[in-house]
Amino acid sequence: MDRHSGRCYRRRVDFRNAPLTVLGIEASCDDTAAALVRHVPGAAPVILSNVVAGQDALHEGFGGVVPEIAARAHAEALDLTVEKALEGRGLRVVDAVAVTAGPGLIGGVVAGVMLAKGIAAGAGLPLVGVNHLAGHALTPRLTDGLSFPYLMLLVSGGHCQFLLVRGEGDHRRLGGTIDDAPGEAFDKTARLLGLPMPGGPAVEREAARGTPRIALPRPLLGREGCDLSFSGLKTAVLRARGDLAPDGALREGDRADLCASFQAAVTEVLAEKSRRALRAAGPVTAFAVAGGVAANGAIRAALEGVAAEAGTPFAAPPPPLCTDNGAMIAWAGIEALRQGRRDDLTLAARPRWPLDEAAAPMLGSGKRGAKA
Repeated sequence: MDRHSGRCYRRRVDFRNAPLTVLGIEASCDDTAAALVRHVPGAAPVILSNVVAGQDALHEGFGGVVPEIAARAHAEALDLTVEKALEGRGLRVVDAVAVTAGPGLIGGVVAGVMLAKGIAAGAGLPLVGVNHLAGHALTPRLTDGLSFPYLMLLVSGGHCQFLLVRGEGDHRRLGGTIDDAPGEAFDKTARLLGLPMPGGPAVEREAARGTPRIALPRPLLGREGCDLSFSGLKTAVLRARGDLAPDGALREGDRADLCASFQAAVTEVLAEKSRRALRAAGPVTAFAVAGGVAANGAIRAALEGVAAEAGTPFAAPPPPLCTDNGAMIAWAGIEALRQGRRDDLTLAARPRWPLDEAAAPMLGSGKRGAKA
């Protein structure tokens, strides 16, 4: 009998010390994902499966993610994605179910949580609700075996934060974006320039053909601290586009140069703010980066250079583990189970769920709490 839920599990497991295989489910935005991760204490974790069903084709014509379309796609794909992740193994090898319980687009989060509850209840398995941001923040422990504490730059389409990761569930925010996240700015820039979605890879490909010759602002570099802003940079791209193409017809070479200039501005801001965050963090085992924007080659190289300047080890997950995936949720679930944390069937989906709940909201708050 589990003291947290009063439910009988199908078998007794020593979650703190035993080998664990956890099913992770992720559906917080526009990727439906499921994975199996196996961890034996004293050994490196092993990703047994990692399945992602993307929705790019569904949202491409809208220039961004449409929440209602995303929610319906998750509802249709979740069970199939989980089935594929379990293929050849089934639930008999699973010791617990971990699921993203927030933050994110509430339709997808609800769908994921409800499926995870059904699997846990039907199979008699423990359930763990995972903060999506914690999944990203703990990924370097999955991929690189980092020890606490380390500095994490979580940089994605919806979030951008510098976090001092001191332990499972123990995060201190040092700074973050006060408006758009970098991934959002990449997407908006792509739309302004007529590039396909997702915007991040499209802008990066275009930037590789261009020269960063166009003067664009470096927001908040003149302000002390680690906070960031990207909304004004997006507006500057719009104005530059008008200057380059007053008749509305932007030449391919100018578009490539504008992408290169935009990417260079984002890279410089992230690099300089990372230097400040490293100084503010104090002694750390490493500087790590995760989130979808961490897959950008130019940004990753610049951040690695910042770490080298500071004499700090650098860690960045492989690109498929930078974007949303089930493996990071399964691993975060393992970390939680090792610390004795579990949830029951009252687990609720949360559209807002800051990692550092003691920090003041950066993006506003309301009845549902702080956004980030």
